[in-house]
Amino acid sequence: MVAAITPVVVPGPAELAEAAARWTADRLRAAVAERGACHWALAGGETPRGCYRRLAQPPFGAQLPWARVFVTWSDERQVPLDDPASNYAMARAALLDHVPIPPEQVFPLVGDPTPALRRVPPDDGGWPRFDLIHLGLGEDGHAASLFPGDPALEEQRALVRAVVAVKPPPRRLTLTLPVLNAARAVLFMVQGAAKREALERVMRRDPALPASHVQPVDGELQFIVDTEALGR
Repeated sequence: MVAAITPVVVPGPAELAEAAARWTADRLRAAVAERGACHWALAGGETPRGCYRRLAQPPFGAQLPWARVFVTWSDERQVPLDDPASNYAMARAALLDHVPIPPEQVFPLVGDPTPALRRVPPDDGGWPRFDLIHLGLGEDGHAASLFPGDPALEEQRALVRAVVAVKPPPRRLTLTLPVLNAARAVLFMVQGAAKREALERVMRRDPALPASHVQPVDGELQFIVDTEALGR
């Protein structure tokens, strides 16, 4: 049986950024304490940007064990890495340029990212077991770059799929559902009234929405949402 979703509800964007940063920091510290490293897949979009900016600030920026963090992305637009549309560019400006993660531990999701993903310790089934994956929620219910009706939703072998998105920029790479669902912890950050319908449908696990299929097999799933997204 799929577990019910009980979101953490906050008043607005600033509180969402704070709650998401604290949730992330707790799990990052725990991963490093328990396993010596934290393998983390970042998300793109405006809502995660707030979380990343907050993590770069006190107390997190100076206190977290950044030297033991290994970073990639849950999806990426196939544009130059310095393009404003790049998830890498956003994360670099918001977080990576401000904390001491070694550059050789940052793996953009470009080209063939499979070798980098194979560096993540696997679960019993051989899937990379990320300690932490961040996701946003699209107005159409997409998660990462897994869009409604896309054949990539059925992928059961590849770690990454190239997709053509219904919104610009169209060419993207995305982690597949088996990788997302192998994670120890997955966080959805959802902000704004435009996401209200999608969030309501995902919370009742509407199978037509890709985000409804994100459910870690042996891990934690958390939604942090603001009151506008929840409709109250």
